[in-house]
Formats: sequence, C-alpha cells, structure tokens
Amino acid sequence: MKKIILIISLFFGVLIISLFFGVVVAEDLDPKKLAVSCDNGDMDACFSLGKLYYTGEGVKQNYQKASELYQKACDAGDPYGCNNLGWLYYDGEGVKQNYQKAAELSKKACDGGDLRGCVLLGYLYYYGEGVKQNYQKAFELLEKSCDGGIPGGCSFLGTLYDDGKGVKQNYQKASELYQKACDDGNTYGCLNLGELYYDGYGVQQNYQKARELYQKACDGRNTSGCNNLGSLYYNGKGVRQDYAIAKEYYGKACDLGDQLGCDYYKRLNNR
Repeated sequence: MKKIILIISLFFGVLIISLFFGVVVAEDLDPKKLAVSCDNGDMDACFSLGKLYYTGEGVKQNYQKASELYQKACDAGDPYGCNNLGWLYYDGEGVKQNYQKAAELSKKACDGGDLRGCVLLGYLYYYGEGVKQNYQKAFELLEKSCDGGIPGGCSFLGTLYDDGKGVKQNYQKASELYQKACDDGNTYGCLNLGELYYDGYGVQQNYQKARELYQKACDGRNTSGCNNLGSLYYNGKGVRQDYAIAKEYYGKACDLGDQLGCDYYKRLNNR
C-alpha cells in the first residue's frame, strides 16, 4: 500500500482547530464586544474576532476581514495573528496567494513563540515554497514544534524519518513520532502509523492494527483513513472481505470531498 505523507489538507481539514487557530485567548466571543475591544487596542480580541470571520461563527464569513484583523494583531507583536495570517497567504484566502509572505509570517510566529508557525515554515522548507528547499532546516523546525507539544509537528517530523529527508531514515523513530501525534489527536499520525503496520516497517506487520489506526483516522474525518479502510475490506486484509463495507468507507471519503473515494465508490456501485 502506498505510504501517505503529510499534505497541505492536513492543516485545513481535520486539524484546523489545533494547527491553524491555536488557542482562543478572549473569553467573550460576542462579535460586537470583540470589535469594541479590538478598536480599543486589545489584540487578543482582534485575533479572536479574526477567527470568527474566518469560520463564519456569529458573523458573515469574510476571509478578507479575517486577514485584516490577523494583520492588526501581528503588527502589534501577536505571534498567533502572524501564524494565522501566514496560513491565509499560503492558501490565498482573503489575500493574494504568496508563499514568500507566508514564510515571512510563519517565521515571525515561530520566533515569537507560536510553534504552529514552525510547522508551516517547516512545510515550506520541505517543499521549497517561498524559500529555498532545505530538508535539514525543515527537520530543525519540525523537531522544535514537536518538542513543544504540537501534534502536527510530530506527525510531519515522522515523515522525514520515514522518508529519510533531512535525517537518516529510521522507521522505528517514525513510528514513535506517529504514535505520539496519533495519541494527541492528529489523524495523519494515526494514518501514517497504520501504513507502517500495513507494510511492516519499523513495527511488526499487523493488518488488524493497521485497520484500528485507519479507523481512528477515518473517525476524525481523514479521508485517506476512510479510503484505506475501504481497501482493507475490498482486499480482505486483516478483515473478512466485504465489498458492501468497502463501499461504505469509500462513500464516506467521497462525502468528505475525496475524489479517490468517489471513484472507488462508483466502481463498486457498477460491480
């Protein structure tokens, strides 16, 4: 089974709460009260109001307004505002997509103490987007974020050990990092650890264990986890072969917007 490594949907899908928004620092999330506090110089309120505009909670969703509020917080020295603004520049939401700007903002966030910024900056160095590709630099940033307790950083760091990028390949170390990330609620950690159990890399091959980890990922709305479960049931690996159950999991992935799941679901419907 092809190994799945970190992709950008990691940050904007099932992990958006832990990776993107960080912590909510304002206790009162009433938009009108936050607006008044923000205008009076409370940058925590600006940050929280920006979050509401991003999600559309209590206000009409407005990415541009969110970017303006995050910019205001960032300019005042709030690393969380810089981090969130960096993600907007990465994805081109509310601002024109600009990887270099995303790198500058994520560095400011990382240096300022928001270790989620280190994850984004590590990602940019890994893929050479907005910065010159540098696996060693990516490793250092992801290790910093993981050591600081950021599950997504541990998961992505695991992929570096898994693939031998910026560090000597070590499947056992990768499995430990994936386990740590999975235990902390990172579905890609669960997914990738499941892949190791499926292939028997760094751990003893165990299809049943792989199924449990894929299930955990799928339950967390990770479409690759759902697709992998579908594959297990389709091929009868670690479970009794069951095309009906396979179709259910492919269908769930499809409902979550995964085109591969949709393709497999359609194929099973035409059997």
